[in-house]
Amino acid sequence: MTRVVVHDIFGGPEVLRVVERPTPEPHAGEVRVRVEAFAVNPLDLMMRAGTSPAPVRLPGARLGIEATGVVDAVGEGVVGVPVGAPVVVTAIPDPAVDGSYAEHLVLPADRVVPRPAELDAVAAAAWWVAASTAYGALVETAGMRPGDRVLVTAATGGVGRAALQVAAQVGAVPIAVTRHGARRDELLAAGAAAVVATDEDDLVAAVRQHTGGAGADVVLDLVRGPGQADLVRATRPGGTLLAAGFLDPRPAPPVDGPVTVHDYRGFAHTTDPAVVRRMAAFLGAGVRLGVIRPAVGPVLGLDDVVAAHRLAEEGAGAGKVVVTV
Repeated sequence: MTRVVVHDIFGGPEVLRVVERPTPEPHAGEVRVRVEAFAVNPLDLMMRAGTSPAPVRLPGARLGIEATGVVDAVGEGVVGVPVGAPVVVTAIPDPAVDGSYAEHLVLPADRVVPRPAELDAVAAAAWWVAASTAYGALVETAGMRPGDRVLVTAATGGVGRAALQVAAQVGAVPIAVTRHGARRDELLAAGAAAVVATDEDDLVAAVRQHTGGAGADVVLDLVRGPGQADLVRATRPGGTLLAAGFLDPRPAPPVDGPVTVHDYRGFAHTTDPAVVRRMAAFLGAGVRLGVIRPAVGPVLGLDDVVAAHRLAEEGAGAGKVVVTV
């Protein structure tokens, strides 16, 4: 038997419970991963609360899109993923059915990549989703290049921090946006070349100052909502804005100006094996070079998954909440 986390109704963290289920067996082309740790992501909170974009079937729904562990069984025809290999999960086909909040996962062999030797299980659990989202948006979609001035909103979050680091690895100039000037030094230490604090600075004027009056070449908007109008004004003519977050549920205004806007979803790339190979190569190199540094917050055990969700909702710390299994 194996333990998994499920919820039968939508609601707060208290709806989560740990149950036992038969240990799954891999079929042809699949691997089974003995999970060592998983991270709590914003999508998990939305799925639990019943506010996620994709439907969640109750009762017995599961959660989790991110995990790391060791391969402990493989199905027929699997090559290149040996038993005993430490791996990171890159995508889960249906997290409401086979989510990563579990002691064991079975998934297609092309949905795991080798875990960088420099990352332990806790750090690796907080690595892939944030870093791959940042890479997919900035590199694969926007075509970010060395020297580009890259503006990142919600920069204190997991994806925001990863975006600063991905930009720096490419040789771009990452400019962080935060609501709180008190976090300026923290973001500079995380890799930002400059910080715009909206409780102290006028966003558009500050971005113009940091870009020599030109405006940002690329904007990664992890908030959306009405504030997107100021981001468009802070983007240079011909620049690119990537709308990739949902922190502000209010509608964003129509784009007025010569700015290319992409509505970005991370899963658009993590199910493409060719893109995943590029992601793994780039992000793995970033880890080896010390440029990509997963941000880890509180670490709890599987029996404390309710508390883990409470901490994630409160925004505890400067990194992801990680649950060890």
